[in-house]
Amino acid sequence: MSDRRALKFYQADVFTGLPFGGNPVAVFPDAQGLTHVQLQQIAREMNLSETVFVLPPTDKAAVIRHRIFTPTQEIPFAGHPVLGTFFVLAELGILSVKEPVTRLIQECNIGLFPVELHVEAGLVERVVMTQPKPEFLGPVDEMEDLYKIASALGMAKHMIADTKWPIEVVSTGLPVLIVPARTLTAVRSIQPDASAIMDICHRFGANGIVVFTTVTVEPSATVHTRMFAPSIGILEDPATGSASGALGAYLVQNGVVDVAPMTEIIVEQGYEIDRPSQIFVQVESDDDIIQTVKVGGQCVMTVEGTLKF
Repeated sequence: MSDRRALKFYQADVFTGLPFGGNPVAVFPDAQGLTHVQLQQIAREMNLSETVFVLPPTDKAAVIRHRIFTPTQEIPFAGHPVLGTFFVLAELGILSVKEPVTRLIQECNIGLFPVELHVEAGLVERVVMTQPKPEFLGPVDEMEDLYKIASALGMAKHMIADTKWPIEVVSTGLPVLIVPARTLTAVRSIQPDASAIMDICHRFGANGIVVFTTVTVEPSATVHTRMFAPSIGILEDPATGSASGALGAYLVQNGVVDVAPMTEIIVEQGYEIDRPSQIFVQVESDDDIIQTVKVGGQCVMTVEGTLKF
């Protein structure tokens, strides 16, 4: 069939320096002319947590515009898809980079946000994005709700009810329900109930649930996390940039970490699903008010292909 369209795509693993770790993302560098239905069909075909479609910007300040799709829906903002997209475009030479840092502007469905590409010896060593200012959307106080959350995660109730930090919805672009847990064993033993998690997320206006503990696998990490977002087609995400930004703001706001004018946090994620990831978060504060949240990490290219349809 000569009238079939052929689209080049690339896949990168984000928040890792090694293939088969981190969170994979598919990037289509030229998505012009595709309908919304086609974009969703392609994302479903790729069957990754997110697929990114690159388009010309509508704002002259931006170098690209992008749309992000899960297998089930379009989302307005995300972390690892943005980092992976800029990494892929730089690797392909579509974006030119200079040492030590190239600063660019992205256009997404919720506005314009800076992206930094850290370059050494001509190679992109790390990609960093600035996220929207955090919004703290309210704690979960009712004991009955705490028990429902624990049950949805397959955890003993006291593992989340007896912590000294709140269960709270926080957003740096996408709202997530942040749940502190007492031990690493409790987090690693989670058995998620997708239907129950969807009900909880709907009740509290969250896209997913992030569970964290300050007990970590790697000595260099600050927190160990797991992220569940079945309501947007992702039962468990191996590395979540948007949620890590919200978590970083939460950790600073609640004094979980030692707070400085620039607080640096390393989030480890994905260990339970054999895709270990490291996410670097920077939270800038002034007079105890969070000013900026940045999320970044390493990326590695893994796949180059052509989709025909």
